[in-house]
Amino acid sequence: METALAAECALAISYNGIGHAVMMVSPEALEDFAVGFSLSAGIIDGIDDVYDLRLIQAGDAWQAEVQIASRAFWRLKEERRQLAGSSGCGVCGVAALEQALPQLAVLEPVPLPPAAHLYQLRERIAQAQRLARHSGALHAAVFVDETGTIRLCREDIGRHNALDKLIGALLGEGLDGSRGFAAVTSRCGLELLHKAVRAGIGTLVSLSAPTSLTVDWARRHRLNLIHLPHHSPPRVYSPAPAEA
Repeated sequence: METALAAECALAISYNGIGHAVMMVSPEALEDFAVGFSLSAGIIDGIDDVYDLRLIQAGDAWQAEVQIASRAFWRLKEERRQLAGSSGCGVCGVAALEQALPQLAVLEPVPLPPAAHLYQLRERIAQAQRLARHSGALHAAVFVDETGTIRLCREDIGRHNALDKLIGALLGEGLDGSRGFAAVTSRCGLELLHKAVRAGIGTLVSLSAPTSLTVDWARRHRLNLIHLPHHSPPRVYSPAPAEA
């Protein structure tokens, strides 16, 4: 019997006619990905900055042509200009570091989710992963609302991509990321924290342990950060545990 495999394609994103990036993604919810990536990468500030988005397929590849507000486009061009600076003067390295460790807004604190909303979350995410049931090898990012219900699930071969797709879906449906929580099936590194904070998600739950730098940044930016181990109670890393 032939085994079902996860699908993969190249997606090129351009802004106002200028190519920006090419990424390998799962060929589902590509519009959500383009919008979520635009926000989490700091290119746009919100859905109102996206004037138009067209998806064009060419064989095994896709092109996302995004029209964005002029102020967002000007900011993007300025960042590209800095990254294209002379490698001899060190400007490139400084700009790259600023992208890796960006200045992020501090979130308004939100309460931790009720313990009941984390109950059997692993199993519930597995049930929500429609694509992974057939092929496996896919990460997921889900949004759990204030009632504890999984409202959205997005899947991708890339853990960053899955969260970007979820962020795009939140924007598209007008859902407030602070009224509930996002959960990811992957290791929680700093880039996922950047995306969550920029999207205004108040609580991030990961099924794998976060890095120490991620914990530090979560506390600094008031993002609730929770690890849900396989066979242990949830571990709250941010806010910092109270002193005994």
